[in-house]
Amino acid sequence: MQNKLTITKVGDYLALRGQEVLHPMVGIVDFEEVDESAKTIPEYDALHFHCYALFLKDAKGCKIRYGGKPYDYDEGTLVFVGPDQVVELSKNDPNYRPKGYALLFHPDLLPGTDLGRKMHEYSFFSYSVYEALHLSSRERNLILSLLDKIQFEIEQNLDKHSKKLITSNIELLLDYCLRFYDRQFLTREAENHGYLLKINTLLDEYFDSEKTREHGTP
Repeated sequence: MQNKLTITKVGDYLALRGQEVLHPMVGIVDFEEVDESAKTIPEYDALHFHCYALFLKDAKGCKIRYGGKPYDYDEGTLVFVGPDQVVELSKNDPNYRPKGYALLFHPDLLPGTDLGRKMHEYSFFSYSVYEALHLSSRERNLILSLLDKIQFEIEQNLDKHSKKLITSNIELLLDYCLRFYDRQFLTREAENHGYLLKINTLLDEYFDSEKTREHGTP
């Protein structure tokens, strides 16, 4: 890891992408609006986050290591990063340009909110998850609609309702992600169960044949 950038606050990442800071603790980046040719963007191969981050990837050509291990992160997926975590990047395509969206929010936004009391439930912010969330087209549209609502609130003048509306929409977005992850792993468990049944069938056929006498125990 040669060049590691530290993202201490939301504004650090927005500055990295040349985006305006509209709220001190919440930010959304639409990578279509990012000028990747800008010379002000430094070279880096890892990001060390001190805030929460969610990335919706819409482009191929970049792989990541998360928690020191390869992470399943491809086109049409969501990945989640928690505070004090490092994401290592490897751009296999020299012409790679990010495409998609990023949502970042700082832990200081959470105290006294329902979202703050629930953050421990969103285990996908942990290093223990090595698989991105794969979205259907309908799920992706739902996530985008919630990002749009959060962006709407970020662009308003701050008032006594702002924090609740922002955190409530982030909470709803994460609750949907929790549901989608459960669906993804339930499907995976069903697939694995099917493989186990096939293996058991093959073993039964092997032991019922003359192969054990000829070849021994598999």
